[in-house]
Amino acid sequence: MIGNDIVDLDLASKESNWKRKGFLKKIFTINEQKLIASTEFPDVMVWNLWSRKEAAYKIYNRETGIRGFFPSQLECVYQNAILGSVLIKGRCYFTQSTIKNNTIYTIAVANKEHFRRIKSINPSIEILKKNGIPFIIDSNSMLEKPISITHHGKYWKGIQLID
Repeated sequence: MIGNDIVDLDLASKESNWKRKGFLKKIFTINEQKLIASTEFPDVMVWNLWSRKEAAYKIYNRETGIRGFFPSQLECVYQNAILGSVLIKGRCYFTQSTIKNNTIYTIAVANKEHFRRIKSINPSIEILKKNGIPFIIDSNSMLEKPISITHHGKYWKGIQLID
């Protein structure tokens, strides 16, 4: 299982006031709030953690069928700006984030070995959805292949696991 999320930092700074009263408490756990408060670049930390939660949520939703807005139930275990994991209800998802070109891009996997099997997909490929969950039809096998897509601002990324 895979999930991904991208944040356009320029757009986020214009559209989202994370400093408004109650925002951090609604979205982040106490430990995550402490990370945000203690970092030199709190804007980047907010969106890094958010991106990890969103990417992990996509796996959780696919595995459980549970949909909803409950970001504070997803807890980021922060190793560093790139690596970490996200915990929710006894499940653990592993994350890798990239911060460049004014974006934060995170890939989450249910199994660390899956990081080696990630392949980007072409944005022009036909993407289908069942219950809001994206997939493609493999041109060789004609089987449904799960994918994860994300977009924010001027950025779009799609990924799949290769066999």
